[in-house]
Amino acid sequence: MKLKQGFITHNVGKTQMMVATGPASSVFRGLVRSNETAAFIVDCLKKETTEQEIVEAMLQEYDAPAEVIARDVHSVVEKLQEIGALE
Repeated sequence: MKLKQGFITHNVGKTQMMVATGPASSVFRGLVRSNETAAFIVDCLKKETTEQEIVEAMLQEYDAPAEVIARDVHSVVEKLQEIGALE
């Protein structure tokens, strides 16, 4: 899976903003604000990846139990799928 073309991000401090542009804006009209952890997940999704690969990357970056990270990754991915942001 991967972030669809047209979904762009911009970091403002520790907050990441994401909007849809071009044809993607016909699917989603809004603004997604992500905290540092969710932004890490979104950044991973800028290239083709899997939930498991994101979990593994997060385990290298954060000191948290694998189950918690896996649950967080799944939650963010699910929300991004709901708004049509993933291929």
